[in-house]
Amino acid sequence: MVLTALVPACLAGWLIWDSMGDPENGDAGSRPTADSTSIAPPHSGGPPGTATKRPKDDAARPLAGKVVVIDPGHNPTNRDHPSRIARSVDIGTATKECDTTGTATNSGYAEASFTLDVSRRVRALLQARGAKVVLTQDGDRAYGPCVDERAEIGNEAHADAAVSVHADGAAAGQRGFHVILPASVRGGGADTSGITGPSRRLGERLVREFRAATGSEPANYMGDGTGLKVRDDLGGLNLSTVPKVFIECGNMRDPKDAAQLTDAAWRERAARGITQGITDFLNG
Repeated sequence: MVLTALVPACLAGWLIWDSMGDPENGDAGSRPTADSTSIAPPHSGGPPGTATKRPKDDAARPLAGKVVVIDPGHNPTNRDHPSRIARSVDIGTATKECDTTGTATNSGYAEASFTLDVSRRVRALLQARGAKVVLTQDGDRAYGPCVDERAEIGNEAHADAAVSVHADGAAAGQRGFHVILPASVRGGGADTSGITGPSRRLGERLVREFRAATGSEPANYMGDGTGLKVRDDLGGLNLSTVPKVFIECGNMRDPKDAAQLTDAAWRERAARGITQGITDFLNG
């Protein structure tokens, strides 16, 4: 009789305690699920519900603590603000247009739409690897930003690497991708002496990984087959104080390249190539 009475009483007491949850974690009534990041150790020595955090898988987040700036070239609505993007800005050694509309395929697919799509894909992949990613624009500006501001965004973020995403507008038959490196420039507000070396290393890794991911070949119309081109006339490079390159992912005016650039599956491969190139550079 005594045992029979004790069982319901104990059960009722346990149900009251369970409904209160763990007041330290503020999760009344909650319990870890199969997807939880917490697990209860088999012999924790603490009260029921005490949890221990799983250690982070550092191998899955190789870019934790790194800052990457991705610069989607041009802007889909630049065309609506011709006078504003045409104004001159200082690029250190000269002046240049604030921005341009970019090129497009013969069917009308704009470079600015391509660059924004690929940049967003790169951002998602880099974030999955633990990086903090800053986009210079995310389709949230009326125009631009201007080329000098694009450089400044990377500088202010103290980026470990910055990549400007573009596609070229060369003649039909001129195919392939290339990476533009900053020349050694010093004048006015420009001084690339501290970034030319690391920018070249970033560019070389991008060429290797972009080629492997997409199957595309380095440009057949510049760079002597290396996929690398040095320039001193781009404000986004001249004014940068962090390692930075441009990647021209293909020629939008060549039908064969355009077929790739307009294909979403190919753009995902392009994003993976860019992401891996950045990762290789940052992991040294």
